[in-house]
Amino acid sequence: MKRIITKAAVVIGNKKGMEMVQVAILVAIAVAVGIIFKSSIVDFVNRIFGNLDAANF
Repeated sequence: MKRIITKAAVVIGNKKGMEMVQVAILVAIAVAVGIIFKSSIVDFVNRIFGNLDAANF
């Protein structure tokens, strides 16, 4: 019985570890996309704020 509980704990621990790896991979992909398209993102944000400033809210 103790062996079954130990194996179950190992399986549950591995799932949590895999979830953390998946989150880390997704964050790395998001950062890479941000770096690749940095100039496009900055131009887009500047254009949006420029339009908002011209609208005199």
